[in-house]
Amino acid sequence: MNPTFIILIVVAFLILFASFFTVKQQTSAIIERFGKFNSIRQSGLQLKIPVFDRIAGRISLKIQQLDVIIETKTLDDVFVKLKVSVQFKVIKEKVYDAFYKLDYPHDQITSYVFDVVRAEVPKMKLDDVFVKKDDIAIAVKLELNEAMSNYGYDIIKTLVTDIDPDAQVKEAMNRINAADREKTAAQYEGDAQRILIVERAKAEAESKRLQGKGIADQRREIARGLEESVEVLNRAGINSQEASALIVITQHYDTLQSIGSDTNSNLILLPNNPNAASSMLNDMVASFAATNQIGESIKENRAKDE
Repeated sequence: MNPTFIILIVVAFLILFASFFTVKQQTSAIIERFGKFNSIRQSGLQLKIPVFDRIAGRISLKIQQLDVIIETKTLDDVFVKLKVSVQFKVIKEKVYDAFYKLDYPHDQITSYVFDVVRAEVPKMKLDDVFVKKDDIAIAVKLELNEAMSNYGYDIIKTLVTDIDPDAQVKEAMNRINAADREKTAAQYEGDAQRILIVERAKAEAESKRLQGKGIADQRREIARGLEESVEVLNRAGINSQEASALIVITQHYDTLQSIGSDTNSNLILLPNNPNAASSMLNDMVASFAATNQIGESIKENRAKDE
């Protein structure tokens, strides 16, 4: 076989092989002919004219993410670092614009993020930055969509994923938060103590009331018992004064017996001989008689005045 013929077959095979190419899913290929834009090819097996056509580049149609870290100052003069995550993709119908109008899309997006964040954050205090981070993200998205749509890019989502103030500011914020929590805890503890004191006072008052009622009932029963005792002694021929004195003497000796039966009681010296008892009885009878005379005199004076 002629060598020239073999060379021609090999060249033809290489040319035919170079005519076919594949494009991956979610990717677009840009074809140029003699350095001029010719067509955009989508995923699958594609055909081009060898030598005349070339693949100028490929653009991914997948959603991409760019993280931008910006340091700026808040309204209350606190320096803070924000991390803004921008999710974007190339619009399928605008692959030409994305490829030919913009060389460095990441740098362009970063510039717009810096511009918007440094315009919005200085209007807010540090606390508002944390609260209104979604507003910052929305402002960035609106600005990027308006600018990047002309270059064939669609901004899917923007997120403020991190807010990092200066270390000294964070330490001060932690101290303020701790002090506020300690103040709240002290208030709750004071309220608990106040409630405890009030409840103790209520319990003590109720105890005193019940104790007083018990003493009153006790005295009422003692008086009733004394009345019955006097009636019994009166029936035995003993007048009321003598009966009262006798009952007092009896209670006196009952008290001595009660003191003596209690081993923890202190030493008490009281006269307890028969003469002392007789003298005590006479003194009580005389005392009751004098009390009755005073009472009758008072009644007579009142009757005269009326």
